[in-house]
Amino acid sequence: MLTLTSPVRVRAQDWPAGGKLAALSGASVVLFAVDSVVFHGAAAAATLALFATGGRRFAAHGLRRMWALWPFVAVLLIWNWLDGAPVQGIALSLRLLTAVGLATLVTMTTQLSDMMAVVRWLAHPLRRFGVTTRPLELAVALVIRFTPALARSGAHLAQAWRARSGRRASWRIVAPLAVLALDDAERVADALRARGGLTGGPTDGT
Repeated sequence: MLTLTSPVRVRAQDWPAGGKLAALSGASVVLFAVDSVVFHGAAAAATLALFATGGRRFAAHGLRRMWALWPFVAVLLIWNWLDGAPVQGIALSLRLLTAVGLATLVTMTTQLSDMMAVVRWLAHPLRRFGVTTRPLELAVALVIRFTPALARSGAHLAQAWRARSGRRASWRIVAPLAVLALDDAERVADALRARGGLTGGPTDGT
């Protein structure tokens, strides 16, 4: 599993995780409420500027993570161009890039433990009704940790397929990628069982 926090130290890493997540939620609502291509162009430029405030290494690290979005952007642009709405395709692509870019900034500047503390605080009212929130906290942590790891495994499989066949992998790597994901899930389950399962570790009251 991968750590998502940037190795490059920036000022935003000292900001409260709750404030950053709240700002991300608000920005996402605004992004999906506005359809103007000019607005989304400005929002994308502002997101790039935020990456740049961390310096060249920080910006390069974040943009490398976002490179995985290019197939989705290409599909949006081509589909809307064929549908006779190229401007809409540009707006949707910019919205996608901005939303993911802002989320990437938050994960790069926030420790996973701080994010889990926010989830624990949000789920606190459920504990008053006897609901155990530890599985929810663990599920969020695993999703955050495994998503980039799974994407990286898919990229490696695609590169291996292209090196051996000279063709793009497309759907052909779905089965082996699923096997890798199941294998990782089994190893994590074994590790959890060895540590006491979902009942191990800190209690909900801590």
